[in-house]
Amino acid sequence: MNDDATPPAPERRGPAEPLPAAQAPFDAIGLARQLLRGVRAGALATIDAQDGTPFASLVTIATDQDGTPLMLMSRLSGHTRNLDRDPRCSLLFSVGGKGDPLAHPRLTVTGRATRTDEPRIRERFLARHPKAKLYADFPDFGFFALDPTAGHLNGGFAKAATLTRDELLLDLTGAEALVSGERGAVDHMNEDHADALALYAASVGEAGTGWRLTGLDPEGLDLLAGDRTARVTYPEPVRDMGALRKVLVTMANAARAGGAVSGS
Repeated sequence: MNDDATPPAPERRGPAEPLPAAQAPFDAIGLARQLLRGVRAGALATIDAQDGTPFASLVTIATDQDGTPLMLMSRLSGHTRNLDRDPRCSLLFSVGGKGDPLAHPRLTVTGRATRTDEPRIRERFLARHPKAKLYADFPDFGFFALDPTAGHLNGGFAKAATLTRDELLLDLTGAEALVSGERGAVDHMNEDHADALALYAASVGEAGTGWRLTGLDPEGLDLLAGDRTARVTYPEPVRDMGALRKVLVTMANAARAGGAVSGS
């Protein structure tokens, strides 16, 4: 071998290959979680039970407290029959908007979707989709939770990243009191603090009234007004009800004073 031979060049990442989220030059994890929490309907791709052909359909989406995607589906639907045979699937979250559709952020989550009878799942889904109460208890309907294996984020031009399951979902360790107290806190805010909810929504660019809190978690609040949603992150994560009360007061005071209330 020629000692003067030029060593092989190091392997380079292709120009279109996304970076891992931790290496991305933008907040890929924050944007992905924003899409998870904020999008109420998306494209579900399942594997056809007859011949294995990819089968895409439109479904409504909510999230569990850790960000796990939730769906309510009828077993009469093709995608439900597909999942009962093979739980592997992917779910596309896209906000859409004016102009080029490909200029807006979107997130694809891959994983396995299985049925769940957990009461909390029902509560969170119906809070996010109140009209689904009309048919949620029909005998052919059931709730599904998608356990993610990976995420692929396209945040717009030249902003792409891949995410692991742990980057998509929140670790709820140490937040058990917040998890168990969520429904009481949600009801209290909706009954007594509609003005504060409007302030929180306005702080992330969603003006108007009629906002209701549909869920909360260690990172933020999920708001709904008609068909509009707003995800409001706290200035810093919280793990218990005492910290939650303090941060909500701080956020409301900051909003009334004209300052930023969100960590987003």
